[in-house]
Amino acid sequence: MPGTTRDALREQLKRGEISLVYTLFGEETYLRDAAARYIADRCFTDGELRDFNEAEFSLNSPENLQAALAAADQLPMMAAKRVIRIVDVRVGAASNRDTLKEEFEESIAAYLEKPSGSSVVIFVAEELSGNRKLGKLLREKTTAVDFGRLKDHELRKWAADKFRELNAVIRLETVNQLVELTGNDLRRLTNEINKLAAAALPNGTVTSELVTSLVPNTRELSNFALTDNLVAGRKKDALRSLKKVLDDGTDPLAMLGLISSNYRRLLIAHEMLARGEARNRVETAAKIFGPGLELARRVETKALVKALERIAETDLAIKTSAGGSGPVGARLQIEMLVCELALL
Repeated sequence: MPGTTRDALREQLKRGEISLVYTLFGEETYLRDAAARYIADRCFTDGELRDFNEAEFSLNSPENLQAALAAADQLPMMAAKRVIRIVDVRVGAASNRDTLKEEFEESIAAYLEKPSGSSVVIFVAEELSGNRKLGKLLREKTTAVDFGRLKDHELRKWAADKFRELNAVIRLETVNQLVELTGNDLRRLTNEINKLAAAALPNGTVTSELVTSLVPNTRELSNFALTDNLVAGRKKDALRSLKKVLDDGTDPLAMLGLISSNYRRLLIAHEMLARGEARNRVETAAKIFGPGLELARRVETKALVKALERIAETDLAIKTSAGGSGPVGARLQIEMLVCELALL
């Protein structure tokens, strides 16, 4: 079964064409999660008992997979369809963080070979390596949609449309300014749009000055401002930067992903520089430039490896609610991580 695009999925759903099994994956989690909700919405009509026919199972508890497949085989109650969402699906490049274990391959393959005609199953994946058996199985045997990050021009259109929906007035150059500040995290951009539209009341005009005063420069962080503070051991500066971004509504997991990405790129650049590879090759491979390269040159390998291990532990702790659940628990985990990274 071939994969499809976001736009093709939207058009299929508008025509009422609903697949029996979907796999939604990719870095753009805001659109991915919205698509899962939209698919479910299209499965029910007014008057049907949706509460009795919709269920969600998290693979952070491995036994939930069998429960989900069993639920999918049940007939709906006073509705045409059942909707089963299987979330927290992870099939990584290595198996140590998988929630969809290889031992389940036979069960999943059997269901995909003959899925229930009265159920719609939606796998919502945090990671889905196409080089692993289960990742390949879900990509090939379901309607798989890759939700990659939006390009800048797509982000600008999204922002302009959202402001219009909220009856806010904003100039094109101010939209460009906002996208430049927030980066390509659509969830973050949407939060900022809602905040700006509310702050612009009663006249509804979003000015450049309003954007400057309310929106932190997330892209500065992606250019190693926070990472530089961490590697240099400037804990107070790192915590100050982190607090501002989180206070302004950045999702803790998105922030963790940004920190992880920076450390991984630093490790790639560090190892290439240690081998004496040319600067332009390092820049192309690691996507690090200028001050970032100097940072990669001076940091120690063991510090980078230890940092990535702690980031992985924090990611798992947030996703399994260890040490506290919800936004408060996630924020506490990120703050603890930053304090530890600054001491490495």
